[in-house]
Amino acid sequence: MTDAAEPQVETVADAEPLSLDTHHDHDDDGGSDGAGNGAIEETVEIVKTVVYALLIALVLRIFLFQPFTIPSASMEPNLLKGDYIIVSKYSYGYSKHSIPFSPALFNGRIFSRAPERGDIIVFKLPSDNHTDYIKRLIGLPGDKIQVTGGVVSVNGKVITRLYDGPGDPGTCWNGSTVQRFRETNMIGRNYATYDCGPRGDVDDTGVYVVPEGHYFFMGDNRDNSLDSRVAPESSGVGFVPAENLVGHARIILLSWNDKATLFKPWTWFLDARPSRFFHVLK
Repeated sequence: MTDAAEPQVETVADAEPLSLDTHHDHDDDGGSDGAGNGAIEETVEIVKTVVYALLIALVLRIFLFQPFTIPSASMEPNLLKGDYIIVSKYSYGYSKHSIPFSPALFNGRIFSRAPERGDIIVFKLPSDNHTDYIKRLIGLPGDKIQVTGGVVSVNGKVITRLYDGPGDPGTCWNGSTVQRFRETNMIGRNYATYDCGPRGDVDDTGVYVVPEGHYFFMGDNRDNSLDSRVAPESSGVGFVPAENLVGHARIILLSWNDKATLFKPWTWFLDARPSRFFHVLK
């Protein structure tokens, strides 16, 4: 997730008959030079304004907020493809990944603050340190995570979940009807998840021990998410270093369905999902 035209200057020689008076010729040249200088000064001011605006936008993007567009279904039902979200960059401090293109200016994090279990976080994929991923934080450094029959446990304690009815049709890759659950983690955070049944590829796992300085993430669409349950060698996420955290997803600002396109302006209105506008994320 301008062109400035130079004004055309009419010279005095174009407007009046030729004169042999050298004094008038000198004045005409000075007027032309003044008009030319004015055009240059105006162009310089426009360029300065654009540069200042870009610098302000860059500072806001690095230190305060950054927009992202959701490209996949891995965080359904809470984030849908086409949601336009705002991420706070200051929530966990700053790393090189807070800056566009992740320049190697420093290592680790400055003004670091630890995230909380259940936060929805944007981070850089550890395998390439470039691709932006968004998932929910499940495990902190030192935690032991295991999934059994689709049910998550942290340090031997099951994250409770209550059945909340069927989800949206067509969600499950295996053709089954998706089931919606309400999960409550160990600090009382409550959120919805999707489950396509107990036979998913990552519904039964071994125990993951989260290394120091790393985090464990899962998508809310549990059977349609490549996350920390899947090793990087298998195109998954694995454990995420603290340095790779980009920011905390706070709000869905705007949202459009799949039919909306940039080059069809009428779809900006016809295919908008206003019920999701300004929706605070939990």
